Amino acid sequence: MQFFNMFWDYRQYFLDGVKYTLLLAAIGVVCGFILGMLVALLRMSKWKVLRFIGSVWVEFLRGTPMLVQLLIIHYGFATAFDLKFSALQSGAITLTINSSAYLAEIFRAGIQGVERGQTEAARSLGMTQSMAMRHIILPQAVKNVLPAIGNEFITIIKESSIVYVIGVSEMMFQANSIMSMTYDGMTPFLIIAVMYFILTFILSKILGVFERKLMSRDQR
Repeated sequence: MQFFNMFWDYRQYFLDGVKYTLLLAAIGVVCGFILGMLVALLRMSKWKVLRFIGSVWVEFLRGTPMLVQLLIIHYGFATAFDLKFSALQSGAITLTINSSAYLAEIFRAGIQGVERGQTEAARSLGMTQSMAMRHIILPQAVKNVLPAIGNEFITIIKESSIVYVIGVSEMMFQANSIMSMTYDGMTPFLIIAVMYFILTFILSKILGVFERKLMSRDQR
């Protein structure tokens, strides 16, 4: 009963947390999608300098904790360059650049998975390299990696909890606030654990349906 009573008494806190969690995850995936695609193209460029920049971006962001990246953006930039972001902006930027590193590798695998003959066929029709990439390769690559992009969205929902350390009012922050008011160190976190599970479970089911529709469309 304590579980349900606390959820009902503090429902507005939990719902506000869900709102900010989903907002941050959506920004991280959408902006990370665009940035990740650009980084993937850098990684596959014929120019060595661009390949180096893309590699550094991916390796650095994958090789450092997200918490460190978050603190650098929120506190480091403010003290070193007087570049101040709100807590929400810092959280969104961190999730965007972090997810872009993982999405870049997903896109790179998707692009490399498209048969080489399709590029050659597009070039034989008079398309330039960029036209072939934009109209032939990228649409197929994105379609092939949609399940992986969905998984990244689920990962970001869970990892967005880290931004509570700078004061973003997402689910973890709200659970901490309720704990400080009620002195209950168990129930608020059990509630958000169930809420995280419900969010990710529903999203994974929706992605499964979407993936099956794409597969059935391809088989026609």
